[in-house]
Amino acid sequence: MSNVDLARLQFAMTSIYHFLFVPVTIGLGFLTAVLQTAWYRRGDEAYLRLTKFFGTLLVINIAVGVVTGLVQEFQFGMNWSAYSRLVGDIFGAPLAMEGLAAFFLEATFLGVWIFGWNRLPRRLHLATIWLVAIGAALSAAFIMAANSWMQHPVGYETNASTGRPQLNDIWAVMTNPVFLWGYAHVLLAALATAAVVMLAVSAWHLRRKSHVDVFGRSAKLSLAILVPTMFLAMFVGSELGVVEAKYQPMKIAAAEAQWETCQPCSFSAFQIGGGNDDQNPTKIIAIPHLLSLLATNHWNGQVIGLNELNAQYQQQYGPGDYVPNVFIQYWSMRVMAYAATLILFLGLWGLWLIHRGTLERSRRFLWLSVWAVLLPFIMNTAGWMLTENGRQPWLVQGIMRTTDGVSPSVGTSSIVVSLIVFFLLYLVLAIVDVVLMLRYSRRELPPAATEPAGEPPVPAAIQ
Repeated sequence: MSNVDLARLQFAMTSIYHFLFVPVTIGLGFLTAVLQTAWYRRGDEAYLRLTKFFGTLLVINIAVGVVTGLVQEFQFGMNWSAYSRLVGDIFGAPLAMEGLAAFFLEATFLGVWIFGWNRLPRRLHLATIWLVAIGAALSAAFIMAANSWMQHPVGYETNASTGRPQLNDIWAVMTNPVFLWGYAHVLLAALATAAVVMLAVSAWHLRRKSHVDVFGRSAKLSLAILVPTMFLAMFVGSELGVVEAKYQPMKIAAAEAQWETCQPCSFSAFQIGGGNDDQNPTKIIAIPHLLSLLATNHWNGQVIGLNELNAQYQQQYGPGDYVPNVFIQYWSMRVMAYAATLILFLGLWGLWLIHRGTLERSRRFLWLSVWAVLLPFIMNTAGWMLTENGRQPWLVQGIMRTTDGVSPSVGTSSIVVSLIVFFLLYLVLAIVDVVLMLRYSRRELPPAATEPAGEPPVPAAIQ
């Protein structure tokens, strides 16, 4: 493997692993805030116990996730210094905002929330968990702004003397259409992920008849949030596909393995064969017009094929192969979509059981809900593979190729050693995280705490 392949492998490993924690942090922060708000308004100790229970899982997830995020950012100076040198003036701005504003907001108020029980007035303590949730969402916003700029560069000019892009319009970066739709998609996916995690933990306890009344509430809350969130996520994902078809048509064509231009275009449920060396795979169950709708929002919309796009890019950017790994694109799209569909069906089934009043007694549903916790992580990983692989061979679309972004002074042995070290480190972190999450998610609910000092009980009028 070349240095480029090794550097990509290392960054892919750290990024995918880090993104296992990000959606849980964003979504579970919001759900924990909702639970504490319910306790504040109703004075029901069941919501207080759930707040502390799921808040513990949130803290564990943040603690491990922060470590993985720090390692990821160091790689910009380690393996990708040429990239950082060229576009650091732009890419560094949202990263700095994330570190100096969003991360410190989240970290500071997380500490206040943890140590503020029975010390702060209830209303002020409630505000801290909402600030944690807001900080996590803001952190994702700045990271997504930086990533979206790589997908669709805006708000910059090229310095004539250095030849490097320079930021001249931060507002354009923060209103990049790829960012706006992509960020909304990430937030919804995060909320769905946390809802499935909450549902899985609640289902595990319900199957064992542990605090049925309390965990029945968290299960119902998770399902009430999960179903509309998944519908919105699918809609936003569809609109994001239209935006990417406009700015990155190669990505969308590769997601269907569409080598020739078509109008209208069908979407295949799956295919046999395919890949960059197989332009005539056997497509099974082709759904007419669906690709046209997903890529253009029009029933008979045109999708330009990979061969035509590659020829256009060769004229625009010079000789080369601009087609990404079609096999990864095709199956990442379907794994993401099919996992999302299964999550939606599970949520609809759960709502039906709530309507019938049999949710806590449906052992088959509860068993499937426990194992369904894997689905959102599979969905999120496939979605990021679809996004990042579809940009190749570009590191920054139209500005810098991936092969030009690696550090010229870092040798193969250094990358291999660091790759092994990171792999072992992440393996240990994975074991620690799984053990802690399983241990604390299976524990008994904590007893309800007393009222914070100096804070009167909630008035009956708002219970």
